Amino acid sequence: MKNQAQKLEELMKEKETPKNSNTKFLAITSGKGGVGKSTISANLAYTLWSLGFRVGILDADIGLANLDVMFGVKSDKNLLHVLKGECKLEEIIIAIEEGLYLIPGESGAEILKYSGELMFERFMEETALLDSLDFVVVDTGAGIGEHIQAFLNSSDEVIVVTVPDPAAITDAYATIKVTARQKKRIFMLMNMVKNEKEASGIFEKIKKVADQNIGNGLRLELLGKLEQDGAVARATKTRTIFAKEQPNSPASLELQNIARSVANKVERKVLVNEDKRFGRFFKRILGHF
Repeated sequence: MKNQAQKLEELMKEKETPKNSNTKFLAITSGKGGVGKSTISANLAYTLWSLGFRVGILDADIGLANLDVMFGVKSDKNLLHVLKGECKLEEIIIAIEEGLYLIPGESGAEILKYSGELMFERFMEETALLDSLDFVVVDTGAGIGEHIQAFLNSSDEVIVVTVPDPAAITDAYATIKVTARQKKRIFMLMNMVKNEKEASGIFEKIKKVADQNIGNGLRLELLGKLEQDGAVARATKTRTIFAKEQPNSPASLELQNIARSVANKVERKVLVNEDKRFGRFFKRILGHF
């Protein structure tokens, strides 16, 4: 079995260095905590990988960092250490599988402190390591804080996760309203619903309010739903990946449909000459335009 160092070496050898990369950045966010955002982020990343894509997952919700635990790996250093110049990017990337990589992050507030550092240029050079990825799933913090919005605005697509709880729905709408200032299309994913009818009903209510009050040409789309499933509950409790442990569970099959849908939608949107490198993504976040 290949160790992490060997896998990362292969990633470096396989990477191409075109002027522009076509990596797509998918931000997974929520209006409040406890709606399954990180669980969905991890499992969506794994599912995209299982469909044949090269995927990275960036843990930008460090306050509740558990992606390393969910993937069964240990993370001693993160992106902040790289920005500080304390280690190289290749030293923090964790190979989960061949073609699936965890990028341990830090809170957006901490990362944004380094927006003016000269060492950022060196960091930019190191990020070429990740330019061969098809997708980077960004697990953001919950809420509408400025640092969270920086990640959302810099991503290609934003997926807002909510559950059938009045407080969660209200907070999800607040997130949509703020994000719509920069994004013309926002996806919603309904988690822990009873059935399709409940998911559609909640989404239509949110969409109606958004159409009436936000405007701005916003296209709010229902990406999919995950029904209440014992496999998800067990995986959440044990902090494991349900898409891996129980690939034929209803939730895993639903997530496969969601992954295929988002891949198709994003692929159609990407502009041929648009610079989609990982380093460019962070330039947008940190204001290096």
